[in-house]
Amino acid sequence: MPEPAPKKIVLGITGGIAAYKSLSLIRLFKKEGHEVRVVVTQNALQFVTPLTLEALSQNALYSDSFTRNEPYSVAHISYADWADVVVIAPATANIIGKFANGIADDALSTLLLAVKKPVFLAPAMNVNMYENEAVQRNITQLKNQGCHIIEPTEGDLACGICAKGRMEEPERIFEIITQFFSQKKKWIGKKAVVTAGPTYEPIDPVRFIGNHSSGQMGFALAEKLAKQGAEVTLITGPTALHTANNAIQRIDVVTAKEMLDKTLHYAKNANLIIMAAAVADYTPKTIASEKIKKKNDNWELSLEKTTDILLELGKRKQKNQCLVGFALETENEAENARKKMQEKNTDFMVLNSLRNSGAGFKCATNQVTIFAKNGAVFEGECKPKIEVAGEILEFVFGEFKV
Repeated sequence: MPEPAPKKIVLGITGGIAAYKSLSLIRLFKKEGHEVRVVVTQNALQFVTPLTLEALSQNALYSDSFTRNEPYSVAHISYADWADVVVIAPATANIIGKFANGIADDALSTLLLAVKKPVFLAPAMNVNMYENEAVQRNITQLKNQGCHIIEPTEGDLACGICAKGRMEEPERIFEIITQFFSQKKKWIGKKAVVTAGPTYEPIDPVRFIGNHSSGQMGFALAEKLAKQGAEVTLITGPTALHTANNAIQRIDVVTAKEMLDKTLHYAKNANLIIMAAAVADYTPKTIASEKIKKKNDNWELSLEKTTDILLELGKRKQKNQCLVGFALETENEAENARKKMQEKNTDFMVLNSLRNSGAGFKCATNQVTIFAKNGAVFEGECKPKIEVAGEILEFVFGEFKV
């Protein structure tokens, strides 16, 4: 594996006994020629001293959002812009909770909300804290935001028991970061179109036909592709989600017709098209210009079929263009997914089953089975959607040389 070029690393240290291990991590980074700037919480300074951190990093310590020791700059912004990567080791339950919920009340948490670069967190805490439902929910949230979690190991904890919660060793953290910088960006030079979220089909000015899609799966795919060097256009229906990578071109639509038009337009020049959106199958024949009043006991709504976007893309699919569809099934899942793949002329069909716990709409996790046109099949486990996105792209890349 080739050695990475020198990088700019921001190392965040929080208040846990494992903070002493971060001294070794600084030395490992510096030995390889990387530049390191350290940001600490006030509690971290109960375990490691400013003089030691500055001596090892050969840079001034950033610990106070209101310090006047340096020439004027908005430090949390300048550090965020400067970094190639941010590593938080140890990451306490406190900083994990702050980051997951958008709280910024000190130097480190403020920096985390400003950073647009890759973020790695190495949790370290008591096993009961680590397994707490709130902590696990926050970790899953951060994974879905694209953060890299370096899982803690089993070992002797500060409380005297042997269990999971011990921060990964500095040498392993260093190896993970090194591997990250050395990995090949598989989708460099490729253009990708990803659709996400629901569509809303208006009935009148206040009502619509929609579904429960949150858009998380499509957004996760777009983020993964962008990180792997692809030029990504994300066409999304109504959703509260935001893109983390500024390189993603986001196109917002509302109706199935709008999604059809935008998708067909951008797909013409795409190497990879992933239809992760839950597009409405039917739309009202007429849209009332005024709110429909509640008058009768029964109300009949006349609907007509929307254009099948995946089918249209399959008809237009060009040579060496890869088309990936999604199928949400409740019965005869594998049979229906394979049939859909053939009828729509897709190269892959990603099957979601509502029978699987932790999968489907509005879940932070998902579990998929992927069918390839060449007969290959991938069966995944229930994981955070950002990890599932990685599995989908890895399988697609391996079976279809886009």
